[in-house]
Amino acid sequence: MEAEREKLGPDIVVQIPAEIVPTDETNIEIEFDTARNVTMTHVTGTKKHQDVSNFQFQPGMARIKREYLNLNYKPHVMTQYLPEAMKAEIAQKTKAASDDPNNSQADVPPNKKIKLKGRNKHRPKEKRPDFSTKLCPSLVLDYPCRFGTQCKYTHDVKLYMAAKPKDLGKECYNFTKFGKCPYGIACRYGATHIDEDFKNVVNQDLFEKTCKATTTVNLLPKDIQIKLRKRQYDFSKTDSMLKIALKNLPSAANKNAESVHSTTKAPSNKRLDGDIKVDLLTKPDNSLCDVTVPDTHYIHADNVQPSPCSDSTENSSSLPNASGVDTATKLTTKAVSSDHDKTSDVRCDTSSVVSNDASSFAACASGADSKPKPVTVDVRNIGSATDEDMIRLRPQEKKKINFGDKLYLAPLTTVGNLPFRRVCKRLGADITCGEMAMATNILQGHQSEWALLKRHTSEDIFGVQLCGGFADSMTRCAQLLNEKLDVDFVDINIGCPIDLVFKKGEGSALMGRLNRFEQIVCGMNSVLDIPLTVKMRTGIYENKNIAHNVIPRLKTWGVDLITLHGRTREQRYTKMADWDYIHQCAGAAQPVPLFGNGDILSFEDANLHKEQTGVAGVMIARGALIKPWIFTEIKEQRHWDISANERLEILKDFSNFGLEHWGSDQQGVDITRRFLLEWLSFLNRYIPVGVLERVPQKINERPPHYLGRNDLETLLGSANSGDWVKISEMLLGPVSPGFTFLPKHKANAYK
Repeated sequence: MEAEREKLGPDIVVQIPAEIVPTDETNIEIEFDTARNVTMTHVTGTKKHQDVSNFQFQPGMARIKREYLNLNYKPHVMTQYLPEAMKAEIAQKTKAASDDPNNSQADVPPNKKIKLKGRNKHRPKEKRPDFSTKLCPSLVLDYPCRFGTQCKYTHDVKLYMAAKPKDLGKECYNFTKFGKCPYGIACRYGATHIDEDFKNVVNQDLFEKTCKATTTVNLLPKDIQIKLRKRQYDFSKTDSMLKIALKNLPSAANKNAESVHSTTKAPSNKRLDGDIKVDLLTKPDNSLCDVTVPDTHYIHADNVQPSPCSDSTENSSSLPNASGVDTATKLTTKAVSSDHDKTSDVRCDTSSVVSNDASSFAACASGADSKPKPVTVDVRNIGSATDEDMIRLRPQEKKKINFGDKLYLAPLTTVGNLPFRRVCKRLGADITCGEMAMATNILQGHQSEWALLKRHTSEDIFGVQLCGGFADSMTRCAQLLNEKLDVDFVDINIGCPIDLVFKKGEGSALMGRLNRFEQIVCGMNSVLDIPLTVKMRTGIYENKNIAHNVIPRLKTWGVDLITLHGRTREQRYTKMADWDYIHQCAGAAQPVPLFGNGDILSFEDANLHKEQTGVAGVMIARGALIKPWIFTEIKEQRHWDISANERLEILKDFSNFGLEHWGSDQQGVDITRRFLLEWLSFLNRYIPVGVLERVPQKINERPPHYLGRNDLETLLGSANSGDWVKISEMLLGPVSPGFTFLPKHKANAYK
């Protein structure tokens, strides 16, 4: 919004909106927010005359009530928070326009020289802070520093406090909610919990009530990280499954899969001398997905007691019992642990004794005249029941989730972080999913990738989304998540359109590599006891939909839910989502539930698509970024004319959740601010219901320049990144000197 600046006193600067004509009768009201040190201004006066009666709405333009149109808008570039490289580009274009006012260059269209359009690719990464100026975490968390004089952080508390900038606010959210701020004297809102001796004050009564409550789970334990980095984590279950799976694949796919599997070295499984490795398998056949591989057990040869072998064991595994369940060949031995005095029975129904040597052991399982066959071993502990041997679900008894008719918040890269998901849960989302995580980075123990898997306790149905292109890494990652994390389902991403991912054979590229995709799906299914879902697009190339060929295969591979985005990889987010094609695929997916995704921004959109296509539910992505209260609207079946103050409260909740999740120190505040700015790049697209001439707003429509019903509503609707920074200052305090933010789209530099 173009504005003129008028000074009131030595330090107060007020922005007068462009539609106000400054006169002696202009009324300026100033409000001071002492908690955040924010100045709010309300300017009223004589408005400039606007003739809106002849205004013509162009195609793709949202219809705004004419009294809110701002025809006096004159765009100009605002470079206050842009990086130096962006400023130099703008200055160069401005100079070119001034040197050639008559547009003598034939190849440059008129009025296009200084127009900013397109995306800012390769946005600069945030610079790493100077560790010598940061306080050592040992002083913040009150534990001895193990690095001593070699520590890269400062240990001089008085020097640190003297150089520490002024607090961003007078109230610390973490201290107010939990009774103790974990960031101590490093907190940027520490006025209420830092005493004169630079000690962290604790509200003991409140802290005792909240200290035992766990709000965030799925953290990366240090011992697991070390095992992953040293390749010492036990992936024998995955390796055994892949070995059997590749044997049952068609020959053409088998060669490709073996070359893929050989690229990753498996950690060696150390066993005692004399151990016998028993592979536990069920009925092997030509179908990869029917192969079930329970855990592999090792039985020491010295503890195997001899007994005669029955000839009737040869065909017992193929005969159904009275209950209709296949009876596998079983053995009876006693395995005695060297570390404990517990004895485990390995029981057999048809044979009572096993020979000492490995060859006799195999012969007993399959008969003397036949080749060795895999056997099923039932290991039970004597004594009290444990979770491992009695409660754990078998692969054929996987946990089931009723996905039907639930509102699914899509996994959103960058903006779909934990604080944003908490906001959406408050506003009615049923299913949440973490941001897309790369399987290889998880297996390497990258802390930044594991942070994408964190789950808040308010997320009652939560899943993680994995991206990868190889069966071994994806299956190992699935086993790791199944054993170490608290998740309700795992989702495979085969819809990511990013070039970097696509060129590696991951994301949407898997839609064109079905043999490899089959290995991934069936491999992950065999090691998971939770549902496995798939998120995909209609195809890779524009006007060439192939999802209807993939979905029938997903049914046979055992997928529990399919989510279909109604665009191809080449379309990315352009044009409209093809819900007619989603309708076709929903019928092909039966009885597996299929969720539709694309262009849902109101409860009317959700109702229409569900009725016309027969999908089991809808997944909402950009619609939740533009207005996260869409979940409330769908559940209450109404258009919510939410006020600007209510929208600001939602942003305040996000900021507080960010300070809780990322921290209230300088680094945590900076991370929270940047994620808030990324969200505001979508949130500003929302048009208030009371301003619209025709309800509901469509996701592909853009409004003409308009004025809100108050100053705050106008500010929240601004597409200028500089105004987004001002909103962040209202919530998190002033930005640091030299702060820069490069928006995703160049057009957001206009004021």
